Amino acid sequence: MKNLTVISLGGSIIAPNGVDIEFLKNFYSKISEFLQENKERKIIIVCGGGAPARVYQDAYYKIAENIKDSEADWIGVKATHLNGRLVRAIFDSWCSEDLIIDPTENIEFKNQVLVAAGWKPGFSSDTDAVYLAQKFNGKLIVNLSNIDKVYSADPKTNPEAVPVDHFSWKDFIDMVGTKWTPGANTPFDPIASQIARDNKMKVICSDGRNIQNTLNILNGQAFEGTLIE
Repeated sequence: MKNLTVISLGGSIIAPNGVDIEFLKNFYSKISEFLQENKERKIIIVCGGGAPARVYQDAYYKIAENIKDSEADWIGVKATHLNGRLVRAIFDSWCSEDLIIDPTENIEFKNQVLVAAGWKPGFSSDTDAVYLAQKFNGKLIVNLSNIDKVYSADPKTNPEAVPVDHFSWKDFIDMVGTKWTPGANTPFDPIASQIARDNKMKVICSDGRNIQNTLNILNGQAFEGTLIE
């Protein structure tokens, strides 16, 4: 689909500690202006669970006696549905379809925005973003979170980690691995990464709270972030 961008919108910036109302108001305003400038532009927004998902998953891990990854994953999926329902309601004037929770279903893309959330256990909402990009022939996924760039290692555990402007898919997957762990805090989901690589997609990871930077990405201008291709 021409003029399509898929945005994987991290739950960590939708609701870091409660809903970030000012961020969502600004995000809606600027994305609306972007869409108004060209009626052929289309955006798919896929909402993550982020901090709310991890809070509930942490409670599950601390209380349950028989831990199951599938149960932890479902908790995360339901958190994405709450975030997604809110974002879908905010973008109602731009979106004709209900919240998408199964990227494989028959989806009509009548208006300029689709809003989606998590589907099922086994991967994060990043993978749903890749599936939707694949369905609508999108080649760019903008992964918005609370980090400005991807680091060479986890900076929380490795003081020598440095920000990286560009990764090949091979180097990125070598770093994040190929398996998904519920609640994992990776720059881009390992399962999504492998599918994006196989479909020759590009992913840009950047700080979604900097909305001008997001607009620079959408407009093909210079930006702060990490390109994976």
